[in-house]
Amino acid sequence: MPHPSEPHLADAPAIVLPLYAKVALVGVALALLVFTVHIAGEIIFPLGFAGIFAVLLHPVERWLRRRRVPQLLAIFLTVLLGVVAVLGLVFFVGNEAAQLGEQMPLFKSKLLASAHQVQGWLNARFGVTNQKVNAWLNEGAGRLTGLAGGTLSALTRLLVVLALVPVYVFLLLLYQDLLVAFLTQVFSGRRRSAGVAEVLRESKATIQSYMVGLLIEGSIVATLNVTALLILGVPYALLLGVLGGLVNFIPYVGGFVAILLPTLMAFVTKDGYGTALGVVGAYVVIQFIDNHLLIPRIVASKVKVNALVAIVGVLIGNAIGGVAGMFLALPTIAVLKIVFDRIPALKPWGLVLGDGEVSGEPGRKATVATEPVLEG
Repeated sequence: MPHPSEPHLADAPAIVLPLYAKVALVGVALALLVFTVHIAGEIIFPLGFAGIFAVLLHPVERWLRRRRVPQLLAIFLTVLLGVVAVLGLVFFVGNEAAQLGEQMPLFKSKLLASAHQVQGWLNARFGVTNQKVNAWLNEGAGRLTGLAGGTLSALTRLLVVLALVPVYVFLLLLYQDLLVAFLTQVFSGRRRSAGVAEVLRESKATIQSYMVGLLIEGSIVATLNVTALLILGVPYALLLGVLGGLVNFIPYVGGFVAILLPTLMAFVTKDGYGTALGVVGAYVVIQFIDNHLLIPRIVASKVKVNALVAIVGVLIGNAIGGVAGMFLALPTIAVLKIVFDRIPALKPWGLVLGDGEVSGEPGRKATVATEPVLEG
């Protein structure tokens, strides 16, 4: 026991760090976090996707368990259903893409003819010689070749990594009780345990609502894309429209990427520029409908994150993990907001992540429907 004259630790004054020290510590912590995620991305990103899919498929596994299906069989059937759905989509896209590849010689000849027209126009209007244009084209071709090679290598690594996702989903569903008990015991204490359970419930409800809303929004956008391309007579409208809907899953950025391929297809396969301009106009209208009607009512209402933070998060996710990082950025930020809203020292961070109005009490909680973390 301490001597009566010695001061107790509880009586010691709290250490208050100056602002510059807090900023420095936060900067170092963020830098270490980004570096860790970048280095261990091949482990972290598959686990992130597996966690999202496990939360999304959990109602199916719970429904099977309520029908007295054994646990292992229920989890296996749930994962099998998810794998079949993903493989069906991959098979459709791959089959359509193979048919598109058969038309590549025609596209190449049309591109060469268009390139010669552009060369003549640049030479007549701006005095740009063919040698300069050829140098630019050769440089661009070299960059595209390197990009294609890097993309192929990245896709190969992605397929190898994605093969682990079903295994991770199966194990996460199998050990969900153990993981929840672990998190609860790490934050031991009666009040903290209740807070952990609340965070888990809201995180699960947010991810489920976000993913379901994203699937509905992507389906509507894909349907609008296909309809517009069919009306304009663009070849492979079904493939291009579905790809546009898939790319649109990336918040705020995917819509701009989705317009490139159908515009190029219209430019290559149709005479003149009217069809290509029609594709641009149609996609602009579709993106307006998506950004002002679908996203606010179907997706954004499920995830209470403001647009500025979402865009910056998507760009940071792209810098860290490419397409996988862009897709996981918004669910991660939404979960972080839920956690920040329940820690007094971090409530200002929860406030800046949210999209609500500033009220008398900072850190307003996101309003999402909650349900028990585990059932059945």
